[in-house]
Amino acid sequence: MDYISQFFSNKIIIAGIVSWTAAQCLKLLIYWIVNKKLNFERLFGDGGMPSSHSATVTSVALMSGLVEGFDSPIFGIAFILAVVVMHDASGVRLETGKQAKVINELLKIFEDLGKNNLSTEDKLKEFVGHTHIQVFAGFSLGIIVTIIFFCL
Repeated sequence: MDYISQFFSNKIIIAGIVSWTAAQCLKLLIYWIVNKKLNFERLFGDGGMPSSHSATVTSVALMSGLVEGFDSPIFGIAFILAVVVMHDASGVRLETGKQAKVINELLKIFEDLGKNNLSTEDKLKEFVGHTHIQVFAGFSLGIIVTIIFFCL
């Protein structure tokens, strides 16, 4: 039972979860403002503004440094992981989303020609990556959430 209380009192884990939640809620709100419709899929979906991956790993890295010290191995690992995740989000995953969009457009063309037997469920997911500004927004959100949480 002590493991459960330790888990839920771990500031590093809590900061990461709070940052992820804040980013996902902001995605829903921003999507609603921009598109004038609520899409609750944005609460759990990838891609979009801000990057929840970036917010989460930034928060985990910063809280690791604040709690364990910026010279600790834990911070070192968290920092490198954060850099890799943010680079991947705006690199490989962004390109994957662009490719999915093109493939989905090709499928639509084949469908219009009557030569496509794929259902709408077979469409590729287009929201998977982030622009640099979305990654930066997630990074900034992670810092803000962590500083607030650390000071409480």
